[in-house]
Amino acid sequence: MMKTSIVTVWLFLVAGVLCAAPAAQPKTPSGDKQPKAAAKPAPRPQAPAKAEPKAFSRAEGEVFESPAAVTPVNEIDRLVLPRLAALKIKPVLCSDAVFVRRAYIDVIGVLPTAQEARAFIQDKDRNKRSKLIDRLLERDEFADYWSMKWGDVLRIKAEFPVNLWPNAAQAYHRWLRASIRDNKPYDHFARELLTSSGSNFRVGPVNFYRAIQNRTPDGVATAVALALMGSRIDKWPKDRAEGLVPFFSQIGYKPTREWKEENVFWDPYGTHPPSTGTGAAAPEGSENKKPTTLPAKLKPLAAVLPDGTKVKLQPTRDPREVFADWLITPTNPWFTRAIANRVWAWLLGRGIIHEPDDIRPDNPPANPELLAYLEKEMIAGKYDMRRLYRLILTSATYQLAPAQGLADAKAEANFAAYPLQRLDAEVLIDAVNQITGTTDLYTSPIPEPFTYIPKDMPAVAIADGSITSPFLALFGRSARATGMWNERDNRHMPAQWLHMLNSSHIQRKLEGSPTLKALFESKKPPREIIEELYLTVLSRFPTPGEMARAEAYSTVKGAKPGAPKRREDWIDITWALINSIEFLYRH
Repeated sequence: MMKTSIVTVWLFLVAGVLCAAPAAQPKTPSGDKQPKAAAKPAPRPQAPAKAEPKAFSRAEGEVFESPAAVTPVNEIDRLVLPRLAALKIKPVLCSDAVFVRRAYIDVIGVLPTAQEARAFIQDKDRNKRSKLIDRLLERDEFADYWSMKWGDVLRIKAEFPVNLWPNAAQAYHRWLRASIRDNKPYDHFARELLTSSGSNFRVGPVNFYRAIQNRTPDGVATAVALALMGSRIDKWPKDRAEGLVPFFSQIGYKPTREWKEENVFWDPYGTHPPSTGTGAAAPEGSENKKPTTLPAKLKPLAAVLPDGTKVKLQPTRDPREVFADWLITPTNPWFTRAIANRVWAWLLGRGIIHEPDDIRPDNPPANPELLAYLEKEMIAGKYDMRRLYRLILTSATYQLAPAQGLADAKAEANFAAYPLQRLDAEVLIDAVNQITGTTDLYTSPIPEPFTYIPKDMPAVAIADGSITSPFLALFGRSARATGMWNERDNRHMPAQWLHMLNSSHIQRKLEGSPTLKALFESKKPPREIIEELYLTVLSRFPTPGEMARAEAYSTVKGAKPGAPKRREDWIDITWALINSIEFLYRH
């Protein structure tokens, strides 16, 4: 029954939740009509014709928009809003219900609970949004979620194509998470990453060098430019690319007697070039052997920094340190811009320079003044990452209403509205599990300890990209092979729609949910149960029309409005809500 009736209720309810409809600018006309409920169930589940939604349609009431005027909160807004005015776009603030859900997802990667959503929406404090951001930035989940984001960039993955091995991937992730948890200044973070030496099992950041598939100096230079400079070296002039290579020409990889363990270190004599990555253990005693012939005196290496500065690399100092010292200098043209732009892209859906790892002269920023301001603030704040997050998250620009199918690309590039983005695969399955009180099984092809994670661990907290599930694979989780922005695929495909709408995986969660069972079997009136469902799934109260449709829904033929609902009815309604665009997308 479940799989056939869900189509009916999906069409019946989602019309009042969220669906695609064209619009010319961020402000939605208040006179939009609601689609009528379907008269008959469809013969079988069908995926929507378009995989990517373009807009919201208005449910009754101000569900997605705030009546408050858009006024500048900080310098970000004073640099963004005049541009929108010049484009004749009138931006609209999002409602409290939209904001609380958006903030939870964007800052800590989880939904607010029904209690948290209700409390925030009903709170009369004028400063509640900024206070919520402050609280979320201090939550434990912040470190988990942003470790997932950085894990994509740094390629934390035990198995093919990276081949770190579980022990190393875990060490890498522990270092990363601790750095984010402790709010390590970003310049310290970057220098530690670049100059680290030691065992890949014990010194987490050395795995940056081992996660690079091409461990030649050219390959390392390419990875460094991508991760820390937001630049693709293959688009550089040949002489600039060649000038960077010597800084990474003296990295040694020395295997130990333990399987897959390597010491990464400064190797000026070139005695331990990059390994094949086979993980073969070193012969006993080899770790203490020295080369039989060494140059009597090492000569300085000639290198060129990306800004054109020529450097003589002395044999008495690790070249990586020389490069790192230049990189984190506030006056260099690469470092601060790259991280400010990347964080903006993570929070606003696209970079001021887009894509955030494609910074180059012929791909200029859409708003140069805005990017320059964020750079200045990063330097003034001594690379305090939480300070940067807070600055962006508390701006009116971040708090604009969801995108409405903007008329041209200029509106999107100038951040006229918050863009619709499908939830990351990990966030989506965690949200479903949070709603249902269930868990998922994640496995790895490597039979090592810690490759099977505890049942209660959320997907965003998984350290190793090799640990996965069919759901994560289907919903576009990053393969962590390249570290590039576009490696994570958040487009919604027909197979994904069908999985959410018609799979036994989701059906088992809904039917076996202890959380939903307790709610449905409570003595609460139906209206209170419906309200709790909407707050749990969509982080908002239902509109009058949605309440009426939910109250009227029944799988019993001829049932009268207000008649007691069967458990199947409640499950159908919940299933419809988690198949709405409003649930599946960041908005």
